[in-house]
Amino acid sequence: MTQELVSLTIIMAVAAVSPIVAQLIPGKFIPQTVLLLAAGTALGPYGLGVIEVNDAVKLLNELGMAFLFLLAGYEIDPKRLAGHQGKVGLLTWGITLGLAWLVVTFLPFFTKQGINGVATVIALTTTALGTLMPILKERNLEGTPIGDAIISYGTWGELGPILAMAILLSTRTGWQTMLVLGAFLVICLLCAMLPTKALRTGHRLYRFLTENANTSSQTLMRLTTFLLIFLVTISALFELDAVLGAFAAGFILRYIIPDGSKSLEMKLEGVGYGFLIPVFFVVSGAAINVRAVASRPALLVAFIVMLMLIRAVPVYVALSLDKRKNPLSSHHRVTVALYCTTALPIIVAVTSLAVKVGTMQSDTASTLVAAGAITVFLMPLLGSITYQVADIHPVTAVREIAHTPSDWRTIVREHAQVRALLHHQDRLKRMAETLDTLEAHERGDEHRAELVERARREIDRQLKELGLDPQLTTQLPHNYRYPKN
Repeated sequence: MTQELVSLTIIMAVAAVSPIVAQLIPGKFIPQTVLLLAAGTALGPYGLGVIEVNDAVKLLNELGMAFLFLLAGYEIDPKRLAGHQGKVGLLTWGITLGLAWLVVTFLPFFTKQGINGVATVIALTTTALGTLMPILKERNLEGTPIGDAIISYGTWGELGPILAMAILLSTRTGWQTMLVLGAFLVICLLCAMLPTKALRTGHRLYRFLTENANTSSQTLMRLTTFLLIFLVTISALFELDAVLGAFAAGFILRYIIPDGSKSLEMKLEGVGYGFLIPVFFVVSGAAINVRAVASRPALLVAFIVMLMLIRAVPVYVALSLDKRKNPLSSHHRVTVALYCTTALPIIVAVTSLAVKVGTMQSDTASTLVAAGAITVFLMPLLGSITYQVADIHPVTAVREIAHTPSDWRTIVREHAQVRALLHHQDRLKRMAETLDTLEAHERGDEHRAELVERARREIDRQLKELGLDPQLTTQLPHNYRYPKN
């Protein structure tokens, strides 16, 4: 027990220090997740060896992965899946899966590396939506057209591989697999329908649960945790991957509470991001054999390149063909595609399963997990760069400068001003939406009336900072369309 406590203490010390280090780094371009992975690699069995991945740590690691996918499933809006962008995201993921199968099957490189199996195909089609959500929140992309596109395409980049793992990596025959998945689906439907019916009928049990949700009983939090553990356990009993049960739990929770619950979300994020999820990332880093990765640099680089070609390119093409419904500039389409190429948790799950059944060597799995870890750092970084320069329209600026080189200072300044105005417009739009919501619920509430007034003052302050008259906000280019770079 002493060694388990020592390992957990070191893991939580890393978890506590990581956000501080991430904050101190100029530009904050390294996500906390990357620091957790790097620390796990350095301190794990293949590094200094001070973290021992024993049974107790493995259990917490599984729970951390379960909470990560619970929160990822909870972020999915069923309406988004059924909407236009959701359907395009599904089609795009299907094309990605086909491309991955062709490349892995027929490209001699993968055959020589001994990874021309289904596990590699699935690993090349993933998007780490659960990992991306905190990054999107940190960078204020949530709720923007870019953030919405990332979530729509990323949802299928996470849900699709989970279903593919359950179907394609099963050791059962086809009809047995379908039977087991059907039974699992029935259990999930029951878990979703019973609470929903109680909610609609105002059952006494439901009233009791909601009334005690924020007391020492913590009824909703306990039920949510029970739902998660129950479905993960059912997945294990059915010999399905735990990821499927965890993701289903989050999706069911969103179905039961379609409008969300801020109180419950804060508690789930507190337990998840405050404790279990950092354990998962540190232990994932500890599973990386640095020497094995260093001995196969070609595989590491090739896998990252293939991820970009197989996952990022189809997303970019889909966004380009869907410009009427989703009018994003070319730079912003690149941003979405890069973020959607972030891949780690599914790679960890699929390679662990492949090693367990003997279809992949542990050294190869370490290399693929290392590649996934690199994408967590690299793809958001590249996406952030393209996002920052997108509104400056650099290609257009270069063309203008080439036409009139003597005016380059004026051209650069004007493009920078357009970017500042667009960013201000985005902030103003968000505040206006908040203002409308507050006004709709004001109804004589003095506290809400005070919030409305504070919001108005904040809008005026931001306008004045840009040298604009608060009374003339209609002059902002609300109908601005990005030029074709």
